[in-house]
Amino acid sequence: MPIRSVIKTLGPYRSMLWVLLVGLATLSASRLGLVIWQYERVSAVIELPVLFLQGMRADLIIMGLLLVPLALAMPFLANHPGWKLWRGLVLVWGVFAITLLVFMELSTPTFIQQYDVRPNRLFVEYLAYPKEVFAMLWEGFRLPLLLGLAFTVLACWAVTWLLRRHLTDCRADWPLWKLLLTWLILVPVLVLMIRSSLGHRPANPALFALTSDSLVNSLIINSAWSVAFAVYNLKHEENSSEIYGSLSSAEIMAELHAHYPWLRPDGDAPLPTLHGQQATRKRAKPLNLVIVLEESLGATFVESLGGIPVTTELERLKHEGWWFEQLYATGTRSVRGIEAVISGYPPTPARSVVKLSLSQEHFFTIAGLLGRKGYFTEFIYGGEAHFDNMASFFLGNGFQSIIDQRDYTNPVFKGSWGVSDEDLLNKTHQRILELHGKDQPFLVFAFSSSNHSPFEFPDGRIELHDPQKQTVNNAVKYADFALGQFFDNARNSDYWRDTLFMVVADHDIRVYGDSLVPIERFHIPGLILGADLEPKRIDSIASQIDLAPTLLSLMGIDSSHPMIGRDMSLPEQQQSPGRALMQFEDHFALMKDDRVTILRPGKPALAGHYDFDARRLEMAEEAGPADVQEALAHSLLPSWLYREQRYRLPE
Repeated sequence: MPIRSVIKTLGPYRSMLWVLLVGLATLSASRLGLVIWQYERVSAVIELPVLFLQGMRADLIIMGLLLVPLALAMPFLANHPGWKLWRGLVLVWGVFAITLLVFMELSTPTFIQQYDVRPNRLFVEYLAYPKEVFAMLWEGFRLPLLLGLAFTVLACWAVTWLLRRHLTDCRADWPLWKLLLTWLILVPVLVLMIRSSLGHRPANPALFALTSDSLVNSLIINSAWSVAFAVYNLKHEENSSEIYGSLSSAEIMAELHAHYPWLRPDGDAPLPTLHGQQATRKRAKPLNLVIVLEESLGATFVESLGGIPVTTELERLKHEGWWFEQLYATGTRSVRGIEAVISGYPPTPARSVVKLSLSQEHFFTIAGLLGRKGYFTEFIYGGEAHFDNMASFFLGNGFQSIIDQRDYTNPVFKGSWGVSDEDLLNKTHQRILELHGKDQPFLVFAFSSSNHSPFEFPDGRIELHDPQKQTVNNAVKYADFALGQFFDNARNSDYWRDTLFMVVADHDIRVYGDSLVPIERFHIPGLILGADLEPKRIDSIASQIDLAPTLLSLMGIDSSHPMIGRDMSLPEQQQSPGRALMQFEDHFALMKDDRVTILRPGKPALAGHYDFDARRLEMAEEAGPADVQEALAHSLLPSWLYREQRYRLPE
């Protein structure tokens, strides 16, 4: 019997069924196209029937959610008196719902190209910055943007025509008792669709993580549900790490004290990680500090770290200071790099503390610590400092001054993300000269932005690496050029002899790969130089959270602080195998030497081996209890400290 004839027997439910069928067809067609596009990666890790069957299950979840408003209105409107209004509601809501699905699926390929995963929480977070995001899309993704909007409008028209055509055949031909009786069946059916499980907990995206490739796992679900679930989870951020398991505060501190003996073992202390640190360099006058955080400058672009040769200035500078051979970012976003470098704060599955409400004041930063010691602290940025909530976080936590795009007069170049790196670092040089001339100790934190899509920079500065100008390789080469220019000026200035400099990346440009955690994409360059610092290579595995304690020690500052990071100026730390903490989507990785433990939400932790030569993670088996306990303590600690507001200095 033709499907149309079957549908005609369903009375007032025909209208909802058409919305369901059109939605499922849309999502399945999109998934098919994405699988064809990524066939090599998909076929390597999963059987196609499994992917599409599980995909249909995920699609039923989002369609169940979208049908709830219609189901709630049905007993009141899907009858003779309200039929006209009911049919109009189904048409309007159905067109909106299907158009939303189409829009999200059309946005997916471009998002995957950037982040190697379906749209997720980042898709929503960036909506708070329409000016910057639209400028980036217009300059870097104009054709996909215009095509996406055109196809969305076309889809809206097509869905309107299709639903209107089928809704004209629908009639209020059931008596009210029959409608209500069947509605009582509809409700549990929708609940089952949405839960997609008879277990204690409803289905979530982690349930569909069937492979070791995060991209393939995301293709199983759909983009609308991926974003919706991420938004829903925002309200649970205070307890975000509990998705991996739970430990008491005493257990967390006992586990960490075993690996960081300088911490207090007492988990009930008001500030449990607060501890004293004695500087390894004793100085009559502590050094000033300049931190240059380089946007997206991963090891991918550093030839000596296995990348392409576009950072010749950095390669030159590395012979003048402490060069980290195995330094790893804690995450994939700039704010994650900021929290690690400025606060020494470990990563969690939640958003960075730069954005969270309980950390907007009385949260530890090295700016707050140095401010108490008489330092002037300043953040310098080429764009608008409100982006990613940076201004609020910095001003509430120890930074006394902010310079952003509004403070540049006649900049050399201005692009979508603000002024160029030349302008940023020239301004940094000028501010250091002014502060040094006043004999004012200072911390200056400069954050670059030229190496950011759509990769805009001034003409005539570099010999292009790629024939087309606006590419990531050319943007990195320009950022490197500006960095070299800055250090040439600094070395010839009086402030060089009493200032310590650090150059470090926030993260790599595009963190992707067919591993649960693409560790090779977390590898970043790090360099400390200036003053009387001798050249040295640090081979031990290090994390961004180790940098601030190391800087304080090299500056000659004795301090008390809550950072758990290692002081890499200690010989025993330089000689140890080291460790790194990495948060990638919903997965947390603890790497110690070449052993990796990966925590997964709702699933057993996995153990793996990282091949440094091949730059590849190989998963082995379920992780042992001791490794799980250690990784879990590292992940739970920051969430607990944030929730209890214990990551701070004493009043």
